[in-house]
Amino acid sequence: MKLEGQVAVVTGAGRGIGRAVALALAREGAWVVLAARSARELEAAAGEIRTAGGRGLAVATDVRQEPAVAALVKRALAEHGRIDVLVTAAGVAAFGPVTDVKLADWDQALAVNLRGAFLCCQAVLPAMMAQRRGTIINVGSVVTSRTLTGSASYTASKYGLLGFSRVLAEEMRTHGVRVGMLSAGATDTPLWDTIPGAPDRARMLTAEQVAQAAVYMASLEPNASLDEMILLPAGGVL
Repeated sequence: MKLEGQVAVVTGAGRGIGRAVALALAREGAWVVLAARSARELEAAAGEIRTAGGRGLAVATDVRQEPAVAALVKRALAEHGRIDVLVTAAGVAAFGPVTDVKLADWDQALAVNLRGAFLCCQAVLPAMMAQRRGTIINVGSVVTSRTLTGSASYTASKYGLLGFSRVLAEEMRTHGVRVGMLSAGATDTPLWDTIPGAPDRARMLTAEQVAQAAVYMASLEPNASLDEMILLPAGGVL
């Protein structure tokens, strides 16, 4: 039980990578606070954790909204008194050439993927700095190291998240708080359900494999920090 007694907050925990991460952290003994907009999906994931003997609390949260994020962190601290791990897995994507990008899709990508992660990180920092311990894992994407046409808004948001994570990592080193970016290649999640011409999903990573990487980052000894990890399918970039 690598994370026994620790408290983890996971955003985007209702489905996909976030859900897999929440379940994996719970299996390692963490108390998990699950956050996403869909209360129904969240409660199903939290119920699965509890059925397996773990400890999960569902808190419906819109990470784009500062008051909602503040309420999430306040609830986690009220329930458990500390926050040891934050995983920002909430994310959206819309694909198409730049000439066809809708402003609403551009704004949504930046609001969820970048603003949401920033708000969550900022909200947990006082507690982590006070206890001089904590691990933040921002879920990025391989698009920051490989160019994917048709992904302008998504790529812009993930590059922003990478830059933000690097700055935060340096600022937090003296406070005992680790900040890492977990960037995954094509992963078989509901994100691909509405995307035409998607690669063969059988060749993709599974969400559980990405979750294993998150557990590894979260469970390192305090004297080590994994700042950036890129996880790809065995076939490379699909």
